[in-house]
Amino acid sequence: MRILLIEDEQKVARFIQQGLKAEGYQVDVATDGKSGEEQARSTPYDLLILDVLLPKKNGFEVLESLRKSSLDIPVLMLTARGTTEDVVSGLDRGADDYLTKPFSFEELLARIRSLSRRVNKKRVLKLADLSLDSVTHKAARRGRIVDLTAREFSLLYLFMTNPRQIFTREEIAKEVWGYDFDPGTNIVDVYINHLRKKLDDSSTVKLFHTIRGKGYVLSDKLSKAP
Repeated sequence: MRILLIEDEQKVARFIQQGLKAEGYQVDVATDGKSGEEQARSTPYDLLILDVLLPKKNGFEVLESLRKSSLDIPVLMLTARGTTEDVVSGLDRGADDYLTKPFSFEELLARIRSLSRRVNKKRVLKLADLSLDSVTHKAARRGRIVDLTAREFSLLYLFMTNPRQIFTREEIAKEVWGYDFDPGTNIVDVYINHLRKKLDDSSTVKLFHTIRGKGYVLSDKLSKAP
């Protein structure tokens, strides 16, 4: 699941982003309402976490503008003002849920899971006989359920949402590990091998392929790695 967090408090934004990334979510951050709205319009996200008190354009204005343009993305509002009037105002403008600061990280995770189930019901990505449930974070190959770590889920989600697309190691690192990734490590190759062992080794048709000199691809159109 790819999430856009629009939050101007750096400590709060960093806390949420790091915590969600550890749970396997891809998280981008915008620090003001104007740039956040532009980012929400230009990039496909699965969820928007939107603070109310933002510079340049407040959260209510951002939400109202997005809904008027028929951008149908689940929105979780964050605010330090938990009055009934604020909650009703946000919900009337099209928010799907509301969370008042301060909140526990476990509660935030629960709200995200709830929104995923409510809006997407059961969003399952499929390629050939491989499936990935973006709500439960479980994969299945030929009906055999496979548990994934948070990082394995993020890696597989990247490939499942971009089937048959070749990714370089640098692109994978940026999407899954973020900008603080150490290019001197072989962690990408290690995790690709983890997924291969879990999902490919027991099947005659291989889906993970190494493209020499380029990177990796998840494809059902290649009989073997080039």
